[in-house]
Amino acid sequence: MRKSVSQTYFLTIATVILFGLFSMGILQIGMSIHYFTNERRQALSTALDIMEVQAQYYADAGPDHQAAVQSDALGQQLELINSTTQNMLMIANSDGLIVRSAGYEEHMNDAHLTQAVMQRLDGGEDVYGRDDLGGLLDQKYYILARRMNVGDSHFYLLACMRSSTINEYVGDMFSSFILSAGLTLLLSSVLSIVLTNRITQPLHDIGEAARRFGGGDFSARVAPSGDDEITSLAQTFNSMAVNLESIDKSRSQFMGNLAHELRTPMTSVKGFVDGMLDGTIPPDMQNHYLQLVSEETGRLARLIQNMLDLSKLESGEYQVNARMFNIWDTLTGVALSAEQRINDGMIEIEGLTMDEKVLVYADPDLIHQVAYNLLDNAIKFTPAGGTIRFSVSAERIEGLTMAIISGQGISPEALPYVFERFYKEDRSRGLHARGSGLGLNICKVLVNLAGGQIRVESQQGEWCRFVFTLPTCSPNPGGMKRLPDAAGQPGAVEDPASMKPVN
Repeated sequence: MRKSVSQTYFLTIATVILFGLFSMGILQIGMSIHYFTNERRQALSTALDIMEVQAQYYADAGPDHQAAVQSDALGQQLELINSTTQNMLMIANSDGLIVRSAGYEEHMNDAHLTQAVMQRLDGGEDVYGRDDLGGLLDQKYYILARRMNVGDSHFYLLACMRSSTINEYVGDMFSSFILSAGLTLLLSSVLSIVLTNRITQPLHDIGEAARRFGGGDFSARVAPSGDDEITSLAQTFNSMAVNLESIDKSRSQFMGNLAHELRTPMTSVKGFVDGMLDGTIPPDMQNHYLQLVSEETGRLARLIQNMLDLSKLESGEYQVNARMFNIWDTLTGVALSAEQRINDGMIEIEGLTMDEKVLVYADPDLIHQVAYNLLDNAIKFTPAGGTIRFSVSAERIEGLTMAIISGQGISPEALPYVFERFYKEDRSRGLHARGSGLGLNICKVLVNLAGGQIRVESQQGEWCRFVFTLPTCSPNPGGMKRLPDAAGQPGAVEDPASMKPVN
């Protein structure tokens, strides 16, 4: 079963809390036992010191040390010490025989310490531990024992405490710990649930927006709140959604424009052919309409070729083969290829120099296509008797500027859109509507791919000038140089794969 983020987060927090409580409990119990043990040893040591002072006093009172230690007077003192400290007290003679005791219910007659205990005590240091004195006691006690020397003889002093007291202490502490740990875990669980919901709710919102977006609702957005990584994720999602929505709109518009551009000539061709087949068009007019059919099929062929060119550029299949070449050779070749159309339109060509040599660093095929598309566009929009003027300027330090000036100008409203796909300033004019609306878009992509920039300037009703720049030297190894615009600022370049401006 798949776990949600909230479940995983809660289980993680709960595990950390439980581990922390367990570690803290173990540490606390260990420290408490250590403290209790030391405290008990100190208490037994205090009782043993008092007992030693009393035994030494009575032993020094007369010549018979043994009799003095076994006296009832000392026994009373031991009982008094026992009642005060709640510790069991014992005195054994040099043979290990218990001669006096206080606080132990069992009969101590003929009770002896083991040789092992006496050997340890004979070392001259106090012996502390948990023992039953070799079975002498009914259970294991915490025992502090000491050897006391009196004249030529010696005795063994023992102070004992039942070990059950520490077990009761640890039990009480453990019960208190379990209660406090349970309350802590409960409060921590509630707090972790609240925090988990605060953290995961934005993720749920992002997931819901993603599901809506995947279902076709491109307006889905996430309302970011806060200043953390999840907010950054929400902002990134919104940015992605905006871009994808824009791409979808562009795609839909592109497909609509493409369908329109294909449908118009196909409808014309079908109408002309049907008219000739059913006799609507008389035989003496068929050659004229066949000429129109040829023009429309040529338009379809150009449109398909332009689409293939765009597809190749977008897929990154085109390989730029840049080299140094004379730009005038390219411009002259393009002008000569369109000579018949120029003559038919009674258009004058100015500024075309065949003898001058100006070198640029670019792909000749790319620049040939750019020049062809720009000249083709200029011929379409230049009226009879008009002029198309070529201009090449090498004033820029980093490159060369070329301009093609022609036509009657473009309206200020249309200038920002002339490089968009399928854009036509006026679809109602038949001459202008002959184009595919892709030529200038391809020009922009090709110029940028060649390492240059292209822009359009116009005075409506008077002239239109397309200006593009190209490098005059080999670019850096990292890629082609992007030349500055007219203001001297580096402009955005076109990514041929995405057709989107990039920095």
